[in-house]
Amino acid sequence: MTVQQFMHIVEMRTKIISMGTFFCASIYALSLQGSLNVANALVMGLATLLVDMGTTGFNTFFDYWRGTDNIVHTKEQEKVLVHEGVSPFMALLVSLVLFGSAALLGLYLAWMTSWKLILVGGACMLVGFFYTAGPFPISRTPLGELFAGFFLGTVLFLITLYVQDVPLTARNLVTTLPFLLLIAMILSVNNGCDLVGDTASGRKTLSILLGSDKAFALIAFEGLGAYLLSFLLVLLGFHPITLAFCLLPSFALFVKALAGVKKAGLDAGHKSIHMQFASKSYLHFCLAFFLAYVFNIGFSALAS
Repeated sequence: MTVQQFMHIVEMRTKIISMGTFFCASIYALSLQGSLNVANALVMGLATLLVDMGTTGFNTFFDYWRGTDNIVHTKEQEKVLVHEGVSPFMALLVSLVLFGSAALLGLYLAWMTSWKLILVGGACMLVGFFYTAGPFPISRTPLGELFAGFFLGTVLFLITLYVQDVPLTARNLVTTLPFLLLIAMILSVNNGCDLVGDTASGRKTLSILLGSDKAFALIAFEGLGAYLLSFLLVLLGFHPITLAFCLLPSFALFVKALAGVKKAGLDAGHKSIHMQFASKSYLHFCLAFFLAYVFNIGFSALAS
């Protein structure tokens, strides 16, 4: 297995999702606390990356093992188990090592903060594993988008706050909802493009239940909903006004790209370009969120 094949197995390009959530939660914690525990942040960031990589590795293995990824329906050349003959057991071994490493870092964080973190971190790893493993994989149900958005958006955001001693309040929970929606949108784009192959393999994703004519509507609802909710939270005082200004360019890019997705249609042939749209949309949102809080912290420091 080459380095490039390893990168494809763990889908390194998609790590902007977990890392985006982590960095946004960290700058949010800094704005609330006025300081950041750098050691905890570094360990938390690395553990997050390892869990995300391991989860994707398990997904790669089990999607191939179950026949969801196959030579007939899988067009993405990045699927190296299908197109390059990489041993599926290498993907399994890599994933186990990544999860083991993340578990050790999690124990350190629990020692530095609270042993309750072991329960939450363990739950996240179990969800990551059973997303495609076990007799009833989460990814094969209509709950896949919800689980991905909840754990990579809401739970990850709140854990990052927790290791920085930020109280877990209802206000902070609401702050995570746009992240949940956008991550769910990424999964909806993936499942919308895989309708034919997923149907053939017996999956019952939300996109399949809604049908091809409504799959795009789900994507639009999740994406536009995340932005509209963010603007509403600014109006309600949850976020500084800088967020509204920073989100405007990102929102304009999203609307334009979303129109392009509708025009091209959701199918396996367009999956790579549509997944780029989904990933870039999340990246742009996170950059806007991060910069908004950087500006706000800077303005507050100047004012004082």
